[in-house]
Amino acid sequence: MGKLNDKLLALRDRTRHDSSQRLFESFEGYLQGECRLSPHTVEAYTRDLRRFHQWLGSRAVSALTIADLSDYAAWLDTSGLAPASLARNIVALRMFFRYLQIEGVITENLAELLGSRKLWERIPSVLPPHQVDQFLHAPSKGDPLYRRDRAILEVMYATGARASETAKAKLEDLHLAQKHLLVHGKGSRQRIVPIGQNAIDALRDYLEQTRPKLIQRRPDSPWVFVSRTGRGIRREAIWELVKKYALLAGASPDLSPHSLRHSFATHMLAGGADLRQVQELLGHASIATTQIYTHVDPTRLRQIHQRFHPRA
Repeated sequence: MGKLNDKLLALRDRTRHDSSQRLFESFEGYLQGECRLSPHTVEAYTRDLRRFHQWLGSRAVSALTIADLSDYAAWLDTSGLAPASLARNIVALRMFFRYLQIEGVITENLAELLGSRKLWERIPSVLPPHQVDQFLHAPSKGDPLYRRDRAILEVMYATGARASETAKAKLEDLHLAQKHLLVHGKGSRQRIVPIGQNAIDALRDYLEQTRPKLIQRRPDSPWVFVSRTGRGIRREAIWELVKKYALLAGASPDLSPHSLRHSFATHMLAGGADLRQVQELLGHASIATTQIYTHVDPTRLRQIHQRFHPRA
């Protein structure tokens, strides 16, 4: 009798696991088809949900309580993930439970009760203004691709574009005479971002001197930034070159492509730009996302207070 019970329990656990696996797989289709998220975001959320699936084990999702979900959040907190990754894991979990609610698997979305904890919020790393020139000119003539790399860094700092957006930029999106770039952002959203003269000069130098040599075997390559073989540069390669030039410039080792985006926003606000304007330039769907940059530069808040408060 004991062996029979063990077999029944094992069968039940296997059935639950198979059922959970199907839910996770169908959720990925939901993100792609219904939510129309970018492939990069879908990949990130799917990776986060695999972590949840690992923690879940043989338990049924529908049987979880808020205490269980709190335990999962605590487990994440001890997993060594960066604060931003922790916050994204919770967002992915909340979206997954919303999907389960739509599918009728659960009646109440308990994951909505897991707020984004202040502990997981991270003020973005920013390149100090005095290091900007040094970093942007770190690509030197000793590197055969220095013109390309310098153009990439200049464009990212000039536009606030993400690494993936920079990698996806096509020649038809680049309008040097009009001094702007059409950026293809998340969720198929597009935005027009101005480009400053320094970035334009770096782009022209790269487009005239380096790119023609790189595309000899692929003359019809549509991408602005290409690899040594003429293919479009990967966002991972952009990540690597930012790290490389941060080291050469003596900048923070934490500097990343997203740091250039953070720096763009922070320096724009410090210069007096309106938050709504920065939101539009960054392509943020919500002003709440842009507001984090008001915490990065407290001097701007003091200036605004002194300028407009009658008793400042």
